Amino acid sequence: MFDFIRTHQRLMQLVLLVLILPSFVLIGVSGYTNYVSGDEELVKVGNSSITQLEFEQARRNQLEQLQQTSQGGFDPAMLDNVPARTALLDSIIDRRVMIAMAEKERFTVSDTALRQAIASMPQLQVDGQFSAERYNQLLASAGLTTREFEQSQRAELALSRVLGPVGATAAVPEAVVDRLERALTEERSIRLIAFPSADYEKDLVISDEDVKAWYEKNKQTLELPEQVRAQYLLLNEEAAMQNLPAPKTEDLQQYYEQNKARYVQPARVNVSHIQLNVPAGASDEQRAAAKAKAEEIAKKVQADKTTFAAVASAESQDAGTAKNGGKLGWITKGTWPEALEQAVFALGSGEISGAVEGPDGYHIFLANEVQPEKGESFDEAKDKVELEVRRQLGAERFADMATRLTSLVYDNPASLQPAADALGLKVKSAAGIARDRLLPSDEVGANAASASEDAAILDDQRVRRALFAPQALTEKQNSGVIEISPDTMVTVRVEEVIPAHVPELEKVKAQIVEVLKREKALAASEKAGREALAAFQSQQDKTEVPAGFGTPLEVSRIDAQGLGKPILDAAFAASGTDLPKYAGVTGPQGFVVLRIEGAKDGEADAPMLATLPVELGQAWGRAEEQAVLKAMRVQADVKVLPEASKVLSGETSQD
Repeated sequence: MFDFIRTHQRLMQLVLLVLILPSFVLIGVSGYTNYVSGDEELVKVGNSSITQLEFEQARRNQLEQLQQTSQGGFDPAMLDNVPARTALLDSIIDRRVMIAMAEKERFTVSDTALRQAIASMPQLQVDGQFSAERYNQLLASAGLTTREFEQSQRAELALSRVLGPVGATAAVPEAVVDRLERALTEERSIRLIAFPSADYEKDLVISDEDVKAWYEKNKQTLELPEQVRAQYLLLNEEAAMQNLPAPKTEDLQQYYEQNKARYVQPARVNVSHIQLNVPAGASDEQRAAAKAKAEEIAKKVQADKTTFAAVASAESQDAGTAKNGGKLGWITKGTWPEALEQAVFALGSGEISGAVEGPDGYHIFLANEVQPEKGESFDEAKDKVELEVRRQLGAERFADMATRLTSLVYDNPASLQPAADALGLKVKSAAGIARDRLLPSDEVGANAASASEDAAILDDQRVRRALFAPQALTEKQNSGVIEISPDTMVTVRVEEVIPAHVPELEKVKAQIVEVLKREKALAASEKAGREALAAFQSQQDKTEVPAGFGTPLEVSRIDAQGLGKPILDAAFAASGTDLPKYAGVTGPQGFVVLRIEGAKDGEADAPMLATLPVELGQAWGRAEEQAVLKAMRVQADVKVLPEASKVLSGETSQD
């Protein structure tokens, strides 16, 4: 069973990603051997090993799956660091240890348990019930047989039995839950008085000496990252629609007729009926008897229209509508057999037909409501029709331009101009594009990408990744065509690379002045606030509320009333005795003084914390699983080899 895991890992990853997404499948390589001569061993797990090739394959799988789930918007740089690589290797080790334990203890899963597990997967259910049709469709779309999928699921369920019982049986002591509930629901009654730093900015004077001193001391914080100025071609619906020839009137007329239902609502009737069935193969006598009875019923209800529903309930042989007084609902012209339709649409509102022969017997119809054909004539809808036709023509042109664009940028790799000339596009340019963001316009100056109308496109991770690919940076060649969305494509080229640098003082002077203003204003705010705090603490009459404090607020750790954590922490740091008390907090917007006036003990079993025991149990279960896994690592004799440190630091790679 576990040989299947080792030899069909990619298959398992695809299925699990599509269907159940367990937390550790992203990294999942369950047990490869050194199948390439000379492959470096990174970790020994008992008698087996995790190799560099296996680790690099796991990295590629991880990246591919994250790219798929984010539709290409995931930035690989987020995984190109020591913590991410370490987490990946740890996950591979943990999975290998669990497989070893499952094999050693001969964990298995019964057919019944397997069926129940598969049937409970939400992705395989329709209206809350397992759907065999959906099951087969999903497996077919993944290119899998039921045997392959069920083998992989049996293996995964067996692995889940290694740590599953540990987490499932974890429980936090009731006394701990009670204490947490009381701490979370404990209340403080406080008043606040703020000393906003903005109030102290207007009188500040920042000298050139201040600016220069700050610049010299904090120069490195101003460093701008490596950035590029780029050229790009944008192909979208707007570009494809430009200079389209005006459609001819006869073409618009033809489109209108072909799509008339979009502009004209056909006539319709809200109808009820009484049906008398004539069985297939009925004799002439039987048919005549049914007709006579239908005509008799028609005369009866025509004489008293108010009895139609009651007669339909009693006489109609259409079981589906008889219980509702014969109501069929709205019938649109062009949807029924011609004979029945002619009879129905000949009726006015409230009129009742005679006996009408249909394919399955005789009907008596009541027109509850009649709506004639309504909508727009061709002349009325002409502008709308022309817009739709132009959009269709634009879509066809877009597809053609996209195909040609791909060829043109590769045929002329050193310039976008030939493609622009051939397609009637404009070569645009933008500056200040860094690896991880678009730099603000005040740091870039003119033509900043962040201030461009195309900023969202230029800030797309796929665009930035293409610009900082080695070939684009060193050889300044065109990128491939990047599909931002089905109707938006872009191709880019590096025009200039600007290394990381610290801007000259004059370029950042205004920025430094604003920083100094904020710093000095905040310091002035804190000074004023602390002086006020000292005065409040020294006053003799503690019961009198000093001027400037707001209305009381009742706060708790789970109901902060919109206050920030520093203020909340200060409120609960004060004991609940000998009140009122004062405290002060410095925040990004200035200094705040708190007056703590009241304290109320928390309560256990608070309704708002009904799910807390479950959440704590789950957290505790995860912690115990990690503790058991750590012990299993020791038992499995896991040894991280020296070569692993080089791989984790990024010194070597087999990508």
